[in-house]
Amino acid sequence: MYKPVVAVVGRPNVGKSTFFNKICGKRISIVDDTPGVTRDRIYADADWAGHTFTLVDTGGLDEHSDDVFQADIKKQALLAINEADVVVFLVDGRVGVTPNDEEVAEILLKSKTPVVLVVNKLDNFDVDATYEFYSLGLGTPYPLSVMQSKGIGDVLDAIVGNFKEKNFGQTTSATKIAIVGRPNVGKSSLVNRLIGGERVVVSNVEGTTRDAVFVPFKYNKKEYALVDTAGLRRQRSVEKVSVEGYSVFRTMSAIDEADVAVIVIDGSVGQITEQDVRVAGYVHEAGKPSVIVVNKWDKASMSKDKFTAYLKESLSFMDYFKVIFVSALTGASTGQIMALVEEVYDNASRRITTGALNDLLHDAILNFEPPAHNGVRAKIKYITQASTNPPTFVLFVNNAKLINFSYKRYLENRFRERIDFSGTPITFVIKGKGDE
Repeated sequence: MYKPVVAVVGRPNVGKSTFFNKICGKRISIVDDTPGVTRDRIYADADWAGHTFTLVDTGGLDEHSDDVFQADIKKQALLAINEADVVVFLVDGRVGVTPNDEEVAEILLKSKTPVVLVVNKLDNFDVDATYEFYSLGLGTPYPLSVMQSKGIGDVLDAIVGNFKEKNFGQTTSATKIAIVGRPNVGKSSLVNRLIGGERVVVSNVEGTTRDAVFVPFKYNKKEYALVDTAGLRRQRSVEKVSVEGYSVFRTMSAIDEADVAVIVIDGSVGQITEQDVRVAGYVHEAGKPSVIVVNKWDKASMSKDKFTAYLKESLSFMDYFKVIFVSALTGASTGQIMALVEEVYDNASRRITTGALNDLLHDAILNFEPPAHNGVRAKIKYITQASTNPPTFVLFVNNAKLINFSYKRYLENRFRERIDFSGTPITFVIKGKGDE
């Protein structure tokens, strides 16, 4: 079933991202007083009066801006308008009609997409202040104060009133893939290569992508959603209250919410940096299956075997990793990434019968007995799988304190020898007698 798309457009600093976050019920777009904060299109699901739709936030359109990204922002906004079923055009009621508003209106008048004109920042809800916006030629202006939640219902009614009856409904649940890595390793180029189109602003300037960009697509007749995130920077160099600081938070949130993480590393530099290790470490600690994509391999001077050995040394805490060497620029091997994503996600979703688990555990204990302390040896009674994603196993023992890290590591290695858990972490939970 097709879900309608609603794009929010307008000049900078009219409240588009605040409106977007209010409708979606959580802080998805970055909100900041600095014009031009939202550069890419941001996607999120929303619903109103029984209608579910995808809301798309866009960067502020300003033909007279000196911002180096303005051409890309306009391009992304035009793409959003073209793919939308309804456009919400936000203007500032306190400022009145501006030449910039008129320029945006001209763009919208040329498109065939229905437009809902919304006059924001009317904190006193003065309807008279909307009249001058009739001059834009886009129909009835709807008064709104996002900050005070006034007029939102009427705006939403106008939005869903424009939905045509054409198979609108729920989409299937998509597997979310977070594209993560330090700045300027080619994440956005990789997204564009995977989906075969330019949905994400690509630039050589570090930090181009500051929001997480949700990009739905299909692979092997399955629903997926790529999440291109801001590059994680060194924590000490980022102020938490700044836009960049919120981008780091957004990246970590994207990892937490993702089903699979694609960790992008720059292979052309010939080394794995502190930031690379930190990104991988967060993915590992979050319990997410992952694929390490070594990008820019067309410019690398090291052999794949040597770089893989280097990865094993640097990422010893996640030696289960799956790696692929690609070039987003030329497209080399990028077609194999999704197959690996499916593989590691399937491994993370794998369920093992209790009988098979206990047989495996019995063999492991025969080979290497559990540890003892002060003359008391740990006795493992049985094992069961509690959950998947990541695969989590519960060991029931006489005393949980007797099972140390080394023995859990031994069990993990034995399990991985017999069961394909490549690309995903696995977890052992120890429960002693009397533990809940």
